[in-house]
Amino acid sequence: MEYTDITYEVSDRIATITLNRPEARNGYTIKMADELGDAFDRADHDEQVRVVVLTGAGDNFSVGADLSQGGFDFDAEKGPDPEWQEPAGRCSKRVFTMNKPVIAAIRGAAIGGGITITLSADYRLASSDARFGFVFVRRGIYPEGASAWFLPRLVGMGTAMDWMISGRVFGAEEALRAGLVQRVHEPGELLGKAYELARELIETTAPVSVAVTRQLLYRMSSADSPFPVHEVDSKLIGGLSANPDAVEGVLSFLQKRPPGFKLRVPGDIPGHLPWMDGK
Repeated sequence: MEYTDITYEVSDRIATITLNRPEARNGYTIKMADELGDAFDRADHDEQVRVVVLTGAGDNFSVGADLSQGGFDFDAEKGPDPEWQEPAGRCSKRVFTMNKPVIAAIRGAAIGGGITITLSADYRLASSDARFGFVFVRRGIYPEGASAWFLPRLVGMGTAMDWMISGRVFGAEEALRAGLVQRVHEPGELLGKAYELARELIETTAPVSVAVTRQLLYRMSSADSPFPVHEVDSKLIGGLSANPDAVEGVLSFLQKRPPGFKLRVPGDIPGHLPWMDGK
């Protein structure tokens, strides 16, 4: 796919996906949604990519949906067909299913869809000038991007209710205190800190272990009891004797050297995992 609303670049095993409509403060479009889906697919299936950094060009991450660019991808009079998926959720769901860690580096405004598309990322790093808002009720519309599922899991129901019912805009420090973002940096340092974190993950962690752990947390942490989770754990741990990365992890620790993990994503992910049916 030829990208116009985003850019995609790979360097040092890091894929950088950049929202690239700075003249419109990276307003979210249908085309951007399609391009993001393609770019995340590309990164997820490239064995040379270990980490994805998602950021925005210019001084803002994204001010949310840009309806001036044509609105929705269906006939307004006929309405959507039953299979239609709203565009912010197309991105947040694709990030949810990623096997690679995703770091969102958020500077300036991250409003509406401009924040909901990041809620399924593994890390959200913010600049000190970042501003966030789930402003849907102030526009007479509804939360999207599956944010009503993601946000309470990140910040708790009380804070999610406050932010979504009021629709107010808030700053980076409040986001940090609530757990929406993990770290706050000065604007000029933000992207460098995101790459620093990405390099640490690349140098110290096993890619298949990261992929499985990421999905265990997302897919299994809301199970009704620990029993189904322990069933999955048992199959994974039971296979460690044939897992070269497990051997390498122990040896590298004992020998006090950096690990050299051999298993790759997606090809070496265990096929028995309950979410490997593509859903």
